[in-house]
Order: sequence, then C-alpha cells, then structure tokens
Amino acid sequence: MSVVMMCVAVGMPATAQEAIDRVWNGHSVGFDLKLSDTHIYVAYYDANRQLTVAQRPLNNPAHWVYHKVDTWLGWDSHNLIAMAIDPEGALHVAGNMHVDPLTYFRSDASGDVRTLKRVAQMVGPEREAAMTYPVFLHSRSGDLIFKYRDGTSGRGDEIYNIYDASTQSWRRLTAAPLVDGEGKYNAYFMGPKQGPDGVFHMAWVWRDTPMADTNHDLSYAKSADLINWQKADGSPLTLPIRLSKAEIVDPVPVKGGMINNNTVVGFDDQGRVMITYHKYDPNGDTQIWVARFTGKDWERKQISQWRDYRWDFSGGGSLDSEIFVEGARPAGEGYLIVPVVRLGQSIEFVIRADDLSLTEERKLDGRAAQLAPRFEKSEGQQINTLETRKGNKTYVLGWMSYPPQRDLPRKDVPPPSVLKLFVESD
Repeated sequence: MSVVMMCVAVGMPATAQEAIDRVWNGHSVGFDLKLSDTHIYVAYYDANRQLTVAQRPLNNPAHWVYHKVDTWLGWDSHNLIAMAIDPEGALHVAGNMHVDPLTYFRSDASGDVRTLKRVAQMVGPEREAAMTYPVFLHSRSGDLIFKYRDGTSGRGDEIYNIYDASTQSWRRLTAAPLVDGEGKYNAYFMGPKQGPDGVFHMAWVWRDTPMADTNHDLSYAKSADLINWQKADGSPLTLPIRLSKAEIVDPVPVKGGMINNNTVVGFDDQGRVMITYHKYDPNGDTQIWVARFTGKDWERKQISQWRDYRWDFSGGGSLDSEIFVEGARPAGEGYLIVPVVRLGQSIEFVIRADDLSLTEERKLDGRAAQLAPRFEKSEGQQINTLETRKGNKTYVLGWMSYPPQRDLPRKDVPPPSVLKLFVESD
C-alpha cells in the first residue's frame, strides 16, 4: 500500500494518508483506534458489517494485517466497538451489543490480531446477558478496567470489572453497581475522565424511559480508585448511588433540553472540574452551559446566546444529533475554550476563567471539514472522525456514513465507503 503525502488544510502540517479497508456506510456507529508502543490497531465494521480488527507496525504503513471475528452489525447505532491493550500486551475488543449478551474477544500477549478469540464470559452470566455501552479504561496503577450498562434504557445499572493480566481473568471492581435506578431510572454516564490531579471525574443524567426527552438532573461524582466515590467536596457516596443521594449539579427537569452524551467533563486553568451541557433557556431556545465546582458549590453559567434555535429531540432509538459538546480546557492566561459542534459547524466559545463570561464565539473548520476534500461525499452522508496522539504525531481515522435513523433499516443498502488513516507530524 503506497503512502500519499498531502496537506489536509491550509496551515496544517503535512499528513500521510492511507486507505485501510472498505467499511459499512448504512449508518454511523462507533469504531475504535488504539496505539501500542509498536503497533496501530483499528476496529471497525467492514463492507459486509463484520467486526474486523486491523493492525500495522507504527513504522510500516504498507503492512496491514486483518482479522475478522464472528459478529455482524445490524442497523443499530448503539453497537459501538471498544478496544484496549492490557499491561501484558494483549488486545481486548468488545462491541456489537445493545441489550445483548457479552460479545468480547481477547488476543494472546503478542497483541497479534490473528490470535483474537471469543471469550464467553467475563465474570458471570447473571450480569452479562443485556449489555450496552462497553468502555475500557485504565486505573491510576495501570490496571485494565471494563465498564458497561447492564439492563435497558430506563432500567439499567453501571457495572465495573477489573482484569488480572497474570491470570487472564476478570472480577467485579465493586460488589455493588455504581448506580441504582431503583427500577425507575437509568443513569447515562460520560467518563470517568482523569483530571490533572489523577482523580477520575464523571457526569451523568438520569433518564426515566427510552424516550430521549426524559433526561433530567445533571449529576456528578469523583474517585481516586474507581472504588470509593465522593461528591465534589470530598464527602463520601455510598454505592450504589441513588437519585435521592446523588450530587445534583443542575436540576434540569424532564423535557428541559438536556440529553445524555452531551454532559462532558473538562478542567479550567486551575485544574478545577467543569461540565459542559445544554438545556433550554426561559424562551425555549437551546443554549450551551458550563458548571464549575468552586470548592463550596457549583457555579452555573450560560455561555451561548443563540436566538430562535431549539433542538427539540424526543422519541427512542439513535438520534441524528444536532449538537456535540466537549469539555472546557485552558486557552492562555485567563481564558478557557469550550468546543461545540452545532448543525455540523464547529464552534469555540472563549470564556473568561475567572467568571466564565463569554468573550467570543468563533466558527472554525473542524476535523470533518478539514478532511472533506479527501472523501467523495454523497447527499445526506457525514464524515466520522476519531483521533489519538503519540509523541509528535496525531493519528486520525476518517470514514463516511449516513447518520443514525432511529436504528431502523434503510430502504436500500448503500455501497461501502473507504476507511482512511491520516498521520500528522508536528
């Protein structure tokens, strides 16, 4: 496979472009990209919807190796793929689950994708028959953690497992689930995200039913070890966390314009935790908000000033989202940046670090817009991107697809798109 050198956008560094494979184009679903010290790993659904894992050496773009495992995607955009590398070098892949039994594969310690084998269970079947939202992360000591939802939307528990690489076995990290909806709610989490102090921070909403407009009560918890959880002021939380005992950052009501997945943790210039989210203002318009813990309580601030715009979402299934938010980050002395995408347009809100007041709302070309000249885009399609960084290089995965359509089949099966890897050098 030859490598073509090109420039993605004016002012950006030279970038190597590689075509990896032809992939499913019928609806968007989460792929994954991971780097070891020696290899690049990409997990995706191929043109026939089969879960495929490809690898190549970091220093050899011409040598991709492919392995297909025995699971195939339907039309459900919930069925994302998660991937991780454990301390011994083995590759772990989980995915294609939306209230489904465990679908999980593990390689040997070489990390060679051709050694991936299905593992029937992690801990036990009693909590592995209705799994959704697989996430791998690492503890502060480097141990591999796997979290997922057990149950259904509106009736689910958050489960954490920890992996012992020496025995190649999993066990429960905590005896109780992280959260208990008491048969009334389901908590939708973003995170945990590790802060500058090494502590894990997590934000979530409570949802009453599978209907997207029943999200409410933005909540927060933190933990140094993912076992013992606390409120922002350090007071302990007893597991499982219930709504009546949770720390409420903003009591957004049902049908208040807040949605799961858009409650994202970030940090200010002093390392203090912040949460980006959206809700309706008194006029019924959708607005971007940030909340920051000041040491005593949560300070909440509306940072957008949009007029005559309302994302009025409702119903079940995967939505074609109009807004995506990211966590706040420092941006020079005295300022923070809050990245947002609205209706495909990338925006950076520049706010003052002291009082969170808005100084500028600037439009810019996001990653998808930068890569657009490198794809043949049909009407109604979108560019999906995923990126990570190692050393002085940024690795960006890009592919075309149609957006989600409530997890319902299309009337036809569109031709596949090309999955591409772009490698930018500083």
